[in-house]
Amino acid sequence: MTDPAVERDAAEAASAFAHPPVPPDATAAYGEHPDQVIDFYAPRTEPATGSAPLVAVLHGGAWRAPYDRQHVTPLVDFLARRGFAVANVEYRRGRSVPQQGTGGPVAGRWPETFDDVAAAMDALPKLASAALPQADVRRTVLTGHSAGGQLALWAAARHVLPADAPAGWRLPSPPLLRGVVALAPISDFEVAEELGVCGGASAQLLGGQEHWAQRAPYADPAALLPTGIATAVVHGREDIVVPARVAESYVAAAAKAGETVGLTLLDGVGHFPLIDPAADACAVVAEEISQLAW
Repeated sequence: MTDPAVERDAAEAASAFAHPPVPPDATAAYGEHPDQVIDFYAPRTEPATGSAPLVAVLHGGAWRAPYDRQHVTPLVDFLARRGFAVANVEYRRGRSVPQQGTGGPVAGRWPETFDDVAAAMDALPKLASAALPQADVRRTVLTGHSAGGQLALWAAARHVLPADAPAGWRLPSPPLLRGVVALAPISDFEVAEELGVCGGASAQLLGGQEHWAQRAPYADPAALLPTGIATAVVHGREDIVVPARVAESYVAAAAKAGETVGLTLLDGVGHFPLIDPAADACAVVAEEISQLAW
């Protein structure tokens, strides 16, 4: 007997991935590795104020190599058509070689995945100003889906990383962001691991269970609170890829730390409609970003 939840998830994924990739207006490198690049998309409408807020996007895919920034370009284009300047950030992900015993590619690289996100965010204002003169880097909103949602929350929390964090990760003061909109983020590693999210991807990202205790305090968004950065989480109630319980746990951890994180739970929505321009959920995402950006 077919599980209706699995059927719905497959249909939502098929819809989200049916859109053709949208080429960028410009691409700039923030490092020497082929994955250390940012694609830029100019706003498709003339900004009323002469400049447009900048949205930086971190794609998902469980930090695994087969999933790159191309699959999120329909969302990027959707945001550009809403009047935003958009930066689509690539970063190094897990190698394509399957991890022994998993049958699938490894999730993430330690420390390279985080090295790249930190370097990309540090380089973004200068690169965006050169590639998109109409972008107002003083009005930057960071967003990310799934694993990219984790990276977005992490990037906004770099100033609260432990003092002995790897070189280049920690900021001396909060990043210059209007806020973060995390989409179905893997935002609490302990809960994600308990639920087996993406085949134990959180532990793989940290280099394996043997490194969990040592590395989680530097990577788990739920351990990096409060941030003082305006944060909103959008999550589908019917998500079976990253269950809503993961987001609820993160929001509860924020509250315990004295911080309010907005949580929008969408009825009848799974994991992929949040990045699907054909889905109503995508308009909700754009509205959450607009509330922070404008």
